[in-house]
Amino acid sequence: MKALVIAPQPFFSPRGTPFSVYYRTLVSSELGVKIDFLTYGEGQDVDVPNVNIIRIPRFKFLGDVKIGPSSLKLFLDLFIIAKMLSLLIRNKYDMVHAHEESVFFARYMKPLFKFKLIYDMHSSLPQQLTNFNFSSSKFLINIFKKLEDSCLRAADGVITICPDLYNYVNSIIEDKSKHFLIENSIFESVKLKNPSTEKISDVKTEESQELFKKDIVVYAGTLEKYQGIDILIKGFKYTVQENSDAFLVIVGGSPDQVKEYSALAAENQVSNKIMFTGRVAQPIAKYYVGIANVLVSPRSEGTNTPLKVYEQLASGIPLVATNIYSHTQVLTPEVAFLVDPTPESIGKGIVQALKQRDEVERKVSTAKKMYEDKYSRAIYTQKLKKLLELLK
Repeated sequence: MKALVIAPQPFFSPRGTPFSVYYRTLVSSELGVKIDFLTYGEGQDVDVPNVNIIRIPRFKFLGDVKIGPSSLKLFLDLFIIAKMLSLLIRNKYDMVHAHEESVFFARYMKPLFKFKLIYDMHSSLPQQLTNFNFSSSKFLINIFKKLEDSCLRAADGVITICPDLYNYVNSIIEDKSKHFLIENSIFESVKLKNPSTEKISDVKTEESQELFKKDIVVYAGTLEKYQGIDILIKGFKYTVQENSDAFLVIVGGSPDQVKEYSALAAENQVSNKIMFTGRVAQPIAKYYVGIANVLVSPRSEGTNTPLKVYEQLASGIPLVATNIYSHTQVLTPEVAFLVDPTPESIGKGIVQALKQRDEVERKVSTAKKMYEDKYSRAIYTQKLKKLLELLK
């Protein structure tokens, strides 16, 4: 089977967190699919067998592509459409695997080129327009809604990534058999063709030795507003009031975001208890996660389940997460310390996760079993294989 995969995003760039697209492509290639992978110019090439990465121009002078809808993305998508059309004219593809808004282009090219279409839906695009403050125009949102519904019905296969999105799609499509819930639940190291020179050994030895003397709490991910980093920082003062050895490591974020949250830490008088790493290479991020006594996911809004939750379940490290729908689609009180999305609640939840050893052991054991039973690599591969077989 030969496929054209379209991913309108900076691939691969940890800042854009396109891990889910990487794993989908990796497993498809392992299942024998030969792939032309069309994406933006921004990012690093990955080393995956049977995958040929094709990029549109970088346009570096226009800046970096940010998460969510933007005028820059609209501009770049014009080049994605042109390149996609060129590839379809020159090649015979059995399948087009369209991520996010690229399905809008693929849906109308499908009758011309007679390919099977997979809509890989990571979010509802009309919702994104308002969630990222791109537009509040009811007219524009309604157009996107009609386009999205049309694409869902026209697709030969649909992938959603969390129960909320799965239920939403099932309320629209008639043929439920073509719809697969495939969570973004695998987290192997990404194989880059030109990997970063940053290594675990680059983490200062003296710094590491000092960390091991503390009760280390780690957040790793983007520092976008919806991640609740402000709640975490404000709440950490409640943690250190009861546990003076607690130390928070926040991994990720742009220089501007780190500056903003460093100021918030100073305002709450916990600067000496928090370390910001900024963006680091994946091996270094995994290093910090691996030395944690407690992991945190303080997300304050949203409905999609964070990708990192699955790795946290499998980690053997206790997890403190906010008790919001984004988390509770997967997490239960049996596998995590669920807390209200308030500073005091999250701060005291961390204290519990550091002190309640028996409870920690129970939750960690149950979490690892949940991951193996529902979200493991084998389960993920089985679901994707079933979808590909449906399209043959």
